[in-house]
Amino acid sequence: MSRPWAITLAAFVLAGCATAGHEGPAAQAVLQPTAGSQTKGTVKFVQLRDKVRVSGEVSGLKPNSEHGFHVHEKGDCSAPDATSAGGHFNPLKKEHGHLVPGGRHAGDMPNLRANADGRATFSFDLGGMTVSEGETAILGKAVIVHAQPDDYRSQPTGNAGGRLACGVIEKR
Repeated sequence: MSRPWAITLAAFVLAGCATAGHEGPAAQAVLQPTAGSQTKGTVKFVQLRDKVRVSGEVSGLKPNSEHGFHVHEKGDCSAPDATSAGGHFNPLKKEHGHLVPGGRHAGDMPNLRANADGRATFSFDLGGMTVSEGETAILGKAVIVHAQPDDYRSQPTGNAGGRLACGVIEKR
């Protein structure tokens, strides 16, 4: 007597075991609004072999808008405008932007896209950074949500405008 459901179940269990063991260190940043902003949220980072999964949710954005989203070099959000977080995290001294030859620098992430309620939910995988080891490690750095979209070209910041929210990346 054949039991196809047992084979299917076994395949799902083995597939789950195969991927579960490849997750590495995890970190999180809780985004707080800068002065005059209401933008806030949570960003999670999980090491997956040679990539980092970045996921989370940001609220308090202008409805149906796009916003630059970067890892910055200093884990300091103390200034009212979050300028204390410094510039983009760029340990390998690459040019800014997803469209530049040679690839983006470690702090470049895709723009956030807010829905009609001013909320952006996201999940993407990025190379060029690690959670907690090596010179491209983001632990202890800051995450910034900018007021304007990143144009993915302009040096050194993508012309993304002021800072709406800031959070320090901490181990989970």
